Amino acid sequence: MKKNDRKKVVGKHIWANLYGINEKYLNSKTRLKALIKKAVKESGATLHEIKAWKFGGEKGGVSVIALVLESHFAIHTWKEYNYATLDIYTCGSKADPEKAFKLIISVLKPKKIVKGKLERSM
Repeated sequence: MKKNDRKKVVGKHIWANLYGINEKYLNSKTRLKALIKKAVKESGATLHEIKAWKFGGEKGGVSVIALVLESHFAIHTWKEYNYATLDIYTCGSKADPEKAFKLIISVLKPKKIVKGKLERSM
């Protein structure tokens, strides 16, 4: 490996804890799946497959995982706590996870966000 290659960014990773989100999304597999599809498109990533499922009954939540050619998007909600976790990871220079993050936040409207960002490099 060349010395300059160690600084090369190969992936961008955003994760967040979202508190007090829009309640109509907390337990809606349909709404969250549509939101993640829209966020993938907004970011410029290429959707490969998306899966969504409910857990825990009416007090539970929803998980949505989108596999993109560039990596993945994931959201998990807990209705009981009005809480969600978000994970957006993209490789290469084509996709912009920040655009996806901003779109998701504009729709879910969390009252509090704890966000992390990391550039994965060699």
